[in-house]
Amino acid sequence: MVTLTCYGGVNEIGGNKLLLNDKGTKIFLDFGMGFQRRGQYFEEFLLPRSANGIGDFLEMGLLPDITGIYREDLLEHLGRKPEKPDIAAVILSHAHADHANYISFLHKDIPIYCGETCKYILDAVEEQSQRDIENEVISYKKRPVYREDYKTPPIKRRFHLFRTGDTFHIDSLEIEPIHVDHSVPGAYGFLIHTSEGTVVYTGDLRMHGLRSDMTTDFIAAAKETKPIALITEGTRINTEKKQESEQQVYQHSKQEISTCNDLSIVDFNFKDVDRFTTFYKIAQDLGKKLVISFKHACFLERYHKDQKLKVPNSTDEHILILKPKRLTGTYIDEDYTEKFMRDRLNYPNIIHPEKIRKHPTDYIMVLNFWYLTALVDLKPKNGVYIHSLSEPFNEEMEVSHERMMNWLKHFDLRFVQSHCSGHICGPDLRELLCAIKSKNVYPVHTEHPELFTKLPIQVTLVQEGKTYIL
Repeated sequence: MVTLTCYGGVNEIGGNKLLLNDKGTKIFLDFGMGFQRRGQYFEEFLLPRSANGIGDFLEMGLLPDITGIYREDLLEHLGRKPEKPDIAAVILSHAHADHANYISFLHKDIPIYCGETCKYILDAVEEQSQRDIENEVISYKKRPVYREDYKTPPIKRRFHLFRTGDTFHIDSLEIEPIHVDHSVPGAYGFLIHTSEGTVVYTGDLRMHGLRSDMTTDFIAAAKETKPIALITEGTRINTEKKQESEQQVYQHSKQEISTCNDLSIVDFNFKDVDRFTTFYKIAQDLGKKLVISFKHACFLERYHKDQKLKVPNSTDEHILILKPKRLTGTYIDEDYTEKFMRDRLNYPNIIHPEKIRKHPTDYIMVLNFWYLTALVDLKPKNGVYIHSLSEPFNEEMEVSHERMMNWLKHFDLRFVQSHCSGHICGPDLRELLCAIKSKNVYPVHTEHPELFTKLPIQVTLVQEGKTYIL
């Protein structure tokens, strides 16, 4: 008997924690953070307490209270005894936090399977992030009850890496990862061959990106297996098809930047290689330098290792790295205490804000909301700020958007929205579902699962924590 139990991703976008059980072999498909659910209780200055282990997360329903999956040190804070892992593996579809981050809480002996490029991204996140109980995917520091037990080296998780064309086995399960196009490289869907037939999991995917052929490959392979169940994302099931593509982002942004008479600033998720490539190409075309941060360099250097991505290294002639003000504000090397910055201070392409300020039209500056204070040093006037991210979709994002607009108004920066979604639109998703022809469809990662019932397919609307026989 094969069963599915969804502990996250139900009536929400992200937070996928999908437990598949085939005759006692249990695997999780993703184990991510649910941003919207977390935002109901916590924010930037009201955080879950690491001193309470997983207690705050269990109490507020951010983690499922099930046995055999969690770290021993976090259980100890709750007065619980260690538990032998009951899960054979986590199969990670891609490196976005809403699919990956809560791996942080899992027992060290549960192996993680993911794509090679996905692991590169997770490595970059770990290098430049402050150690955080919600962001310890690659390795973690034990948090024992007694302080004298804290002096232990980080514990590294076991990762098994794959690429399209590989297959691997977890007990009797045979799993085929197949690339899909998404707004982050190294994204996969899966064909999971169980004792009852094939179960298909889409992860996150789209048809309008630069590599729609990868998603087409996945659809064709999934259809061929005549699956008994299809677990699908449905982020944009409620949206109609519109003209959106990376090429449009390129053309629109290039036009805005080419007519700007001061500093051009762009804001995008640096995990998105396609978007980086778009602005890198614009910089080349217009004879400008693309200015990134030390954090961005961590990602770019790892992407550069993957020859299939065809991206430059962080010391490329068209790229500069901004040295921000720290501590004394004098740019002396001693001011930069984080290791990921210290390791790159000798790069030949470091630049200070003052130099950018003297000739602002020579540069395209990558700058996101959390670093808008750099505008005080850059002092742009009548420049452009290209926001290449999704529109705000909840109250917390609306507040941040309002603050961002206040900063832009203060520095006379013209706001431009130019974006291409990482998720499949409603018509394309309906076409995908009808093409694969699964016996049953289980929609997750969506706020509108009811819309699936209007399609000419068999649909099960899942409830969180309820077990379904596939």
